[in-house]
Amino acid sequence: MRRRFVPELSALVLISVLGRGLVAQVGGPPAHALTLTDALDYALRHYPAVRASLEEAAAARAGIPLARTQYLPYLSGVYQDGRATQNQVAGIWLPTSITPTVEGPVGGSSSGQSYWNTQAAVLFSWEPIDFGLRAAVVGGAKSAAYKSTADVAVTKLLVATAVGDYFLSTLARHQAAVAAQANVDRWQAFVKSVHTLVDNALKPGADASRADAQLALAKTQWYQAQAGEQAALATLAALMGMAGTEVQTEAGNLVQLPPVDALPRAAPADNPLARDQMAAVRQVEAQEKVLNRTDYPRIFLGAEAFGRGSEIPNNGSIAGNWDALAPGRGNWVAGLTITFPNVFDFKTVSAQKQIAKANERSQRALYDRTIQDVTGRLQAALAELKSAQLVAQQTPVELAAARASETQSRARYAASLATLVEVADAESLLAQAEMDDAVARLNVWHSLFNVASAQGDLQPFLSVLRGSNP
Repeated sequence: MRRRFVPELSALVLISVLGRGLVAQVGGPPAHALTLTDALDYALRHYPAVRASLEEAAAARAGIPLARTQYLPYLSGVYQDGRATQNQVAGIWLPTSITPTVEGPVGGSSSGQSYWNTQAAVLFSWEPIDFGLRAAVVGGAKSAAYKSTADVAVTKLLVATAVGDYFLSTLARHQAAVAAQANVDRWQAFVKSVHTLVDNALKPGADASRADAQLALAKTQWYQAQAGEQAALATLAALMGMAGTEVQTEAGNLVQLPPVDALPRAAPADNPLARDQMAAVRQVEAQEKVLNRTDYPRIFLGAEAFGRGSEIPNNGSIAGNWDALAPGRGNWVAGLTITFPNVFDFKTVSAQKQIAKANERSQRALYDRTIQDVTGRLQAALAELKSAQLVAQQTPVELAAARASETQSRARYAASLATLVEVADAESLLAQAEMDDAVARLNVWHSLFNVASAQGDLQPFLSVLRGSNP
């Protein structure tokens, strides 16, 4: 899931680093210290992708009452006044959307004189029986709303996974920087003692040069660790939706081993990714239901009341201009209308049904693949967790042995029983052991977080982080 964010990371890091530099130049506010819970909560409220997904879900939910409006009857009215000529000819034409209707007796001659005329009407129409078509349309709107809600859950999971992953990675980089700084401090103290021995001709000058080189190397590693931490912080801020703002991470309980060895197991079908794919299946099924009901006739009850007025009465005389501004005669009509589907559309509808059925099979296959992917990712996360726990059991032993070796090598060097190379090797071993031990506990938390992410539910992990039972 993290791959969806990878193409944006370089740009996000650049934007965030530039923003942090600008804040520092203008004397902006201090960095925000955030725990993992704080970072997740902020990201889920402010990250643009989450806000956009929530609005899309709101729009989809609004489509349900919109679909239900098809159950309402149709009631509309019209009023028209106009002035036109009245030249009628005998004949009949096919209806068009352009040619106006001319009513009245056929005149003996054509005239260019115009007259006032008016018409008004009210039309009522209602479909009492639809053979399930409108219910299928409403069902389609509901499936679209459910799909949008599932999309929100997936978006939140992806954002939370990315933020949590980079938060824990940032803490690991911080621990690496702390270990690198401790290595610099030890070398600085040791270099002073070496130079004192060299100045008093107790050690060769080559030892001073070698000690200076080791100190420079330790500082280089420290600077590189700091740069990695700052880059991770910039990326974290961007993933939280606060790019350009300087943030700091607070480890909290993450510096200790988790109080549990595993999280409660969850069914793969409950993963938001699986629910989202099943929502896609339901959406295609809803489209099939609509297509299956397009073969039925449609029944409408209709009624209309209308009236017309004209300056030209039946006797051919011309009435006053104002007599045509209101309808002079009215009529009404009511009846039942049944419309049948186009007989020649059966091929089109049949092809559409075949396409919908193929789409359903495709979505179900994708659902099966999603279940496989979720299950495989969970098994990989569990294996990673087991390995991280085993490593965390060994790093204290490694650290204790490295410290003893470093102390003994220094003592041997002071007694001229060991060379500076042996001391440098012991210092490197201690620096690596300190880094391994500091990161090992975070790696256990990180692996536990990956298990929760693979299961699609971070709440058990957050319960463990807060010190409560998952």
